[in-house]
Amino acid sequence: MKTKSIIVSVIVIIVIVFFAWRFIRPMNIFIVDDRFAWPVDTSATPAVLGKLSAKECAACHQEFYNEWNTTIHSKAWTEPYFQTDWKFDDSQHSCRLCHTPLDRQQPQKVLGYRDTDKWDPIVEDNPGFDSKLQHEGVTCAACHYRDGKIVGVFGNTNAPHPTKKLEDPNQVCVRCHIVEGDKWDTFFRFPPCGTVAEIKSSRSSSNKVISRGHSGEHLVSDNASLGCVGCHMPLLKRALVKGGKVRETRQHLWRGGHDSKMVKSALTVKFNEQGSTNTDKRQFTLIIENTGAAHYVPTGTPDRHLTIQLRVLDKKDNVLAENINIIRRNVMWRPFIIDLTDTRLPRGQPRSYDIEISDLQKAVSVEAVVRYHLLDEKRRQRIGYENKTPIAYDVFRQKIALHVK
Repeated sequence: MKTKSIIVSVIVIIVIVFFAWRFIRPMNIFIVDDRFAWPVDTSATPAVLGKLSAKECAACHQEFYNEWNTTIHSKAWTEPYFQTDWKFDDSQHSCRLCHTPLDRQQPQKVLGYRDTDKWDPIVEDNPGFDSKLQHEGVTCAACHYRDGKIVGVFGNTNAPHPTKKLEDPNQVCVRCHIVEGDKWDTFFRFPPCGTVAEIKSSRSSSNKVISRGHSGEHLVSDNASLGCVGCHMPLLKRALVKGGKVRETRQHLWRGGHDSKMVKSALTVKFNEQGSTNTDKRQFTLIIENTGAAHYVPTGTPDRHLTIQLRVLDKKDNVLAENINIIRRNVMWRPFIIDLTDTRLPRGQPRSYDIEISDLQKAVSVEAVVRYHLLDEKRRQRIGYENKTPIAYDVFRQKIALHVK
């Protein structure tokens, strides 16, 4: 009996220690993939490419530079929310590898890793560090420079610098935006920068989209079928350089959750009254559908979510009745990372929300508002982020006057 009690006590202690460890251990929510475990090596840079600054690229590619300069990519390092969030999470080194991908953007050189998961780097001061280049974030060379050459879909264009043809432009995106992994305790479907859902690899003789996966993504046979570039870099006919040959090029915009126009283009929203024989009540329905994105909307970090607000108003716009719904991914982070609920919008699956009006004498109008939230308010307060720009915006708003039948 005494032996049995000792065994039980040991098991209880082991369980307690295990759960305590799960609560206090650093939370590594994604795999540090080999694709971004090391910065882009720029040691073979020819003199003609200078310091690899975007401003140097602008000397010949002004339009492309102007587009890049309007993007979140250009602010990947300096963006206030990123800096606040990064410092709150102990300034993880792995974040640098995507937000400032070039080795000369890194204040320290990565010599190796102490752990197999690549979360504990061995570093030394980097004599080639360029602080101005660091502030360019995901600069031109982050995507277009490899092994001493400028890579692009056209290859040899008689440029004054070495070039190499890039067969699949999506392969540049997946370096940071798609994370894979099979560790039981890692939320590996969550990309480092929280912008897209993982798009898995599958097999098909047609090399086309096959089906939808478990987290709202399309399953494709290869990177070329992902569609990242097709949606986020629209085609535009123009010359690569002033006076050059006019051809189809990609706009360097990468619009996503921070751009209301892009989010609106992914959604189809309708708000109408439903027919009813009941003269004492009226019912209005909002139907929302992801018709434009190959991944969930919203996608990426669970902080991003949609709210759907349906409300009945009187003549002074006072709220008589209200129905609020939240479209989001709810995750339990400790002691295990588990998807609790996920009400986000997969492509091609319309969803409806209703509100019923019973007080027809006081009710004057009914309103529907759909808002996109970049950041959860509780998270904003927790990390101490003092935003100077809105963290939410309308993607749909419609008010319908109630006329006596």
